[in-house]
Amino acid sequence: MRDPDDNWFNRILSPLFQHVLIDRDQVMAQSDRIDWDATCQRLTNPTVTYPSYYDQAFHGIKDGYRCTTAALSYDPITQYVLPPNETWVRQSLIDAVTCQPRRILDLGCGTGTGTLMLKQAFPQADVIGLDLAVHMLAVAEDKAQQAQVSLQLRHGDAAATGLPPNSIDLITATLLFHETPPAATLDILRECFRLLTPGGQLLVLDGNQAALRQAKWLMEIFHEPYIREYADGNLDAWFGAAGFGAVRSRTVWGVHQLTQGVKPNPYQRPQWSNGAAVGAVGLGPVGA
Repeated sequence: MRDPDDNWFNRILSPLFQHVLIDRDQVMAQSDRIDWDATCQRLTNPTVTYPSYYDQAFHGIKDGYRCTTAALSYDPITQYVLPPNETWVRQSLIDAVTCQPRRILDLGCGTGTGTLMLKQAFPQADVIGLDLAVHMLAVAEDKAQQAQVSLQLRHGDAAATGLPPNSIDLITATLLFHETPPAATLDILRECFRLLTPGGQLLVLDGNQAALRQAKWLMEIFHEPYIREYADGNLDAWFGAAGFGAVRSRTVWGVHQLTQGVKPNPYQRPQWSNGAAVGAVGLGPVGA
């Protein structure tokens, strides 16, 4: 059921349909399938407190992520901001998984594209998608239903998930940390450390920090409130500050960055090579 009070079509999508290759009929059909009021009410966790940094005009949308505009425009736009191909870029994260996870948590899952890919790659795992934006979760639910895939979708803050400690084998976050200020990033990483089982893996896919520092014009066009702080920071160092070991980052398709770390297992001795622990945390900027 289309939201009659939201003029997202006229303000956001109509210009995109005219200038960018976007399937208008597909977007409209998705909007019509979703009963926005009922679905968002059902998915909303009334105990959630929105952090102060969250109420920003992300992507130039006045209400940020808390509206149908963001939810319906996210997928059509994202396919163009993950070159050379969104599926290939997202697959790089899945290919980096080194464990056989029983429980997976996808933080900032948005419309669930990556969450669905994780479930399809690990069909026996319980896959949880968590996001602060209920409208995005409504789209994720619709996509899961269309794909006939079972996901657990939770409305919540990535820094305070409410999940029990040592309960997750794999945590992923795609395109999340360029939208959080450094203090919130550290809070989220500490929450990841708390949630992971010993030996559990954290994978973060986002913009390449070194490339962004060299292309400041790129940071201006997407209306991202915290992207400069993200670009000037260092995910490797932030991982290390949260307690992760075996931290490393690599460039994906030139403009993306995949950072991974492991929650140390206190019962497993580190492997040593040439007098240094394998997987020691590197603190230099990626690509520096």
